[in-house]
Order: sequence, then structure tokens, then C-alpha cells
Amino acid sequence: MATKATKLETRLWEGVDRTRLPQHVAVIMDGNRRWALNRLLAGVQGHRAGVDTMRELVRNCRDLDIRYLTVYAFSTENWNRSADEVGYLWNLFQEVIAREVDSLDENGVRMRFIGEIDELAPKLRSTIQNAEARTAANTALTLNIALNYGGRREILEVVKAVARAAKAGQIDAESLDEQRLSSFFYTAGQPDPDLLIRTSGEQRISNYLLWQLAYTEIYITPTLWPDFRQEDFRQALLAYQSRERRFGARP
Repeated sequence: MATKATKLETRLWEGVDRTRLPQHVAVIMDGNRRWALNRLLAGVQGHRAGVDTMRELVRNCRDLDIRYLTVYAFSTENWNRSADEVGYLWNLFQEVIAREVDSLDENGVRMRFIGEIDELAPKLRSTIQNAEARTAANTALTLNIALNYGGRREILEVVKAVARAAKAGQIDAESLDEQRLSSFFYTAGQPDPDLLIRTSGEQRISNYLLWQLAYTEIYITPTLWPDFRQEDFRQALLAYQSRERRFGARP
């Protein structure tokens, strides 16, 4: 007879086919500021509330044996926000990474940071390097955190790297193919995202993983990020599983 825990788990993920889950989920965590303003709070409080959502989503992916999760934490365009908000965000990142690394490590989560990390403050870079080193051997879930990230910037850096390799004789330009080119991107060695979730109802990809999202299924929800919970994730997975992925071919 099924245990109470097994019955509860079945009910929580009711309808989800565990044999057809995405390997890689990407998320644009949008709506933090609106969530806070709707509650007459300072806008930055929405970012702090969103940390709880992030923690729950990592746990859900871990429980479902989804192997890769990539979240958009701070874009290269986010520097255009007010100095107060940007400063608050960097302090929050510093605090959260240092605080969560123990729990993530204990649960087999590997932390990776993608983006222009070299441009960040030395203290934050040190915290990031420590988190990556601490969790490097973990295999249950790879958590990619896109920090100071822009899709066009990534492609530009890939072009530069390929040009340098070609000049050094390490690459034959005529034999370069998509698989070889993919090895220059931040997500090298990982499958491309199967599912992109964007919260808050905005219908754009906002310079996110432009190369990797070529055939990704996109799911838009009006739910603001701090309110995105397990049931919302279940609905995203059900929507994903209802689609026929053809990759340009006929069914």
C-alpha cells in the first residue's frame, strides 16, 4: 500500500507524466516589483520575496529529477535601473548565495554562474567562486544562474573566442558546425532548454539564451514571480507535455 508521502506526492504532481519531463527548464523571473507595489511595499521587497519562490522551484526540479535549471537573475540591461535598486540587488545576491550554498550542496545541486562575472565586485566574485567550487562535484541538479548576462553579449563573446581559436590554428572555419560552436557558449555540455517559463504575462524573451532557445517550448503565465508556486509549475509542465515537439519536421 502506498505510503502517505507517496500519495501526497502523487496528488501534488497529478497528471504530470514523469517519463516526459523536460531535461532543462529556463525561467525568466519577472514581476517582483509589481508584486511589491501591489502590496504597498518598496519595490525591492519583491526581489527578496522572489528568493522563496526560487528555493521552492529548485526543490521541485530536484524532486522531479529535472537535471538542469537556468534562471535569469540580472541582465546586462538591468544596470539601467536606479542605483538604489541595483545596489540592493547586488547585496541580495551576495547574501543569498552565501546563505544557500550549504543547503544546495547537501541536496546535490551544482551551482554555476553564467554571464560577465569578471565585471562584478571582487567580494561577490569571491562568493561566486566559492559556491561553484563547493558544489562542483554535485550531479542531482545543475543550477545555472544568469548574472550580468545578455544573450547578444554571449554571442559576441563566442564570436571573439572562435576568431581567436581560428587565428591560433585550433579551429578550421570550414569544418565548424553547430555542435562545435555550442561548445563555446556558457551552457556547453548541457542540453538546450526544453521549456522556458516567463512569469508576469510579458511575452518576450528579453535577450535571454538567444542561441539556446531555438526550439524551446515557451510557457507564459500571468502569475508574478513571488507568487509562482508548485501548482503553477505543475501547470507549466502539463502545458509542455500537451505539445508535440517536431523541431521543424512533420509529425
